[in-house]
Amino acid sequence: MIKVASYNTHKSVGTDRRRSPERTLHVLNEIDADIIALQEADRRFGKRMSVIAPHLLDEHTDWKPVPVTMRPMSMGWHGNVILVRKDAQIVDCEPIHLPALEPRGAVMADVRVKGILVRAIGMHLDLSGLWRRRQAHAILTHVGSSTKALPSVLMGDLNEWSAARGCLRDFGHHYNFASCGPSFHARRPVARLDRIMASQDLKIVDAGVHDSAAARTASDHLPIWATIKTR
Repeated sequence: MIKVASYNTHKSVGTDRRRSPERTLHVLNEIDADIIALQEADRRFGKRMSVIAPHLLDEHTDWKPVPVTMRPMSMGWHGNVILVRKDAQIVDCEPIHLPALEPRGAVMADVRVKGILVRAIGMHLDLSGLWRRRQAHAILTHVGSSTKALPSVLMGDLNEWSAARGCLRDFGHHYNFASCGPSFHARRPVARLDRIMASQDLKIVDAGVHDSAAARTASDHLPIWATIKTR
C-alpha cells in the first residue's frame, strides 16, 4: 500500500502567528507518507522563495521535491509542491496552468514508489466557486488528455465548503473521495476544505486527519492522509 497526504502549510505560519519551517517538517515527519502534496509552500510575493530551505528538507526528511518549479528560488508552482520518497523514481512531471483571477496552479507527477507507478496531482483552488469549477474542469481535462492513463490520486485544498456541490460534484463524476474528515480551522476543525480523491482503479483502504499537538499549531489547516492500493 501507498500512503499519501495533503497539507496546506500556510507558508509555515502557525496559529501562534510564528513562521517555523522546522515545525512544518516535524509535522511531515509525523505523517510519514510516501507522496505528499503541499499547498502554500512558497512565499506569495517577490521572488516566490520556498518557505522550506532545500537543505532542511534534504537533511531532516526522507523526501525530495518533484522538480516543476519555474522560478530559481521556488520549490513548486504557485505554492504547490509534491514531495516523494528519496528512493522513488520520478518518471514525468509538469505544472498545470489554471484559469484564475489571482495566481493559481496545480502540479502533476508520475511516480514509481514501492513498485507501483501512480500519478499524483496537487492543487490549491480558488476562493470563488465559479473559478473553482473552471479550475476543476482544467485539471480533469489535463489529466484526461494525457497520452498514458495511470492510477491517479488528486489532493489539495479545494476551498469548497459545500458537502457535495460545485467542484466536488465535478470531481466526483470521475474520482472517489477519501473520508478524511474536517481539517480547517486547525484549532477547531469544522470544514472539509482539504480533499484526497482516487481514480476507480485504486482502492482507498483508510483515511483520516492528522490531528497532533504539533499540527494544531504549525498551520491553520490540519494535514489529511489516505492509504491506497491498486485493485
